[in-house]
Amino acid sequence: MRTGVLARYLIRVHIGPFLFSLSAITGLIVVNSVAQRVDALVGKGLPWRVLGEFVWLSLPHTIALSLPMSVLVAVLYAFSQLATANEITAMAAGGVRPARLMFPVLGLGVIAASVMFYFNDTVLPESNHRLKNLLLDIGRKSPTLDLREQVVNELRAGTGVETYFLTADRIDHQTNRLDNITIFDANDATSQRTTYAAHGDMAFDSARTDLFLTLYDGFVHEVQRDREGGFQRVYFDRQIVPIRDVGNQLERRVGGSDRSDREMGFELLAENARAREAQLDSMLADNRARMLEAVRFALDQPLESDSALATPTRSRTAGARMRDAPSYLSMDPTTQQLVTGTRSRAVRAAALQQSVNRFEVEIHKKLAIAIACIVFTLLGPPLALRFPRGGVGFVVTGSAIIFFVYWVGLLVGEAAADRRIADPAVTMWLGNVIMATIGVVLVSRMGRSTGNSRGGGGPGEWVARVVGKVTRGASTPRVAESTG
Repeated sequence: MRTGVLARYLIRVHIGPFLFSLSAITGLIVVNSVAQRVDALVGKGLPWRVLGEFVWLSLPHTIALSLPMSVLVAVLYAFSQLATANEITAMAAGGVRPARLMFPVLGLGVIAASVMFYFNDTVLPESNHRLKNLLLDIGRKSPTLDLREQVVNELRAGTGVETYFLTADRIDHQTNRLDNITIFDANDATSQRTTYAAHGDMAFDSARTDLFLTLYDGFVHEVQRDREGGFQRVYFDRQIVPIRDVGNQLERRVGGSDRSDREMGFELLAENARAREAQLDSMLADNRARMLEAVRFALDQPLESDSALATPTRSRTAGARMRDAPSYLSMDPTTQQLVTGTRSRAVRAAALQQSVNRFEVEIHKKLAIAIACIVFTLLGPPLALRFPRGGVGFVVTGSAIIFFVYWVGLLVGEAAADRRIADPAVTMWLGNVIMATIGVVLVSRMGRSTGNSRGGGGPGEWVARVVGKVTRGASTPRVAESTG
């Protein structure tokens, strides 16, 4: 009976701080989100209903951050207040060990983690998708473009006579950045131009009708049709490609845009990751087969005689031909085509692998953020009991530092996993493992280091004690403090 009363009391003292911090943190993040997009919202004649929809759809991705933060704030504040009011000391005097107080709090953490799991799987992806489509519709009203990743986007300029085709492996609609860009231009009757760039930026003029693509680290292939064999390749570090009056030709798409990794639930993420892995395996197998075919063709070997390459006579012949390979390759168009295709497939394979990594990172990140609710309930109480006189300042500062370190670690781990530096299963969970380990160590010491309102007030009070001892001298009687 006493255990049930204690559990209900601990739950009750956490509800108020949790709801308050959730409302305050969510409100601050939403205001910041609206402030960042004020240029895209103001001055376009948008009705209040659209503005309200934007704020409403901005709530879920802010709650994904504010809910774990609110769990940490609530735990720190509740236990700090309990220690300040000597309730922890009274419970210890009544035979309730401080570590025993962790069970109701961990139960709250499990509930919060379950809510976050469902939220990240269903609510958050759908709201992100609807928010992106809303922003695209708002931008198109200006107008702007609805470019999609890894598909051929048709851009009609001027009166619609000029047409460009653009592809990009990744498009960030918030920063207007594009990666791995290809632009095909066949508007000139005398030449056919294809531009390749590692990355670029997209911007409009003040009237928002002319598109300017600033491309970096690329080259241009131009085939001249007016003369036989006319071809040239031009490398560039930076190039601006203007497309005039492209905004006025766009029409609103029906059904919205394709979903990115942040707009998918766990099942859809896993399905896309498996599909990309299957494409990658097929492409790598095809690449190996075509490379072998190119080598066999260059060595003038029959396709059926694999074992013949291992004979001494064939090896000497192969060595002689390999010495002449550069001139031979430059003269033979079939071999050139095979080598060019192999390189193109290798680039595509790298893009597929990066897509697989992004899907896996998103799966682990959503799971890790949900489990962080349990980790914070494990870490918060022993920290609050070690500094019972820290007050609200300690709660705000401590929770901000902890979550900042956790979130920076998550972002760094996401970047490392996207670049294939480390496995997503390691980088996304490393912060949880480290903080959970610290929490377990602190919880195991709660019974020996629990402070009350007269001690353990924080680092500032420890410094004051040392200074006081020095000034009073060694002969000053030392007053023992009860720890309950």
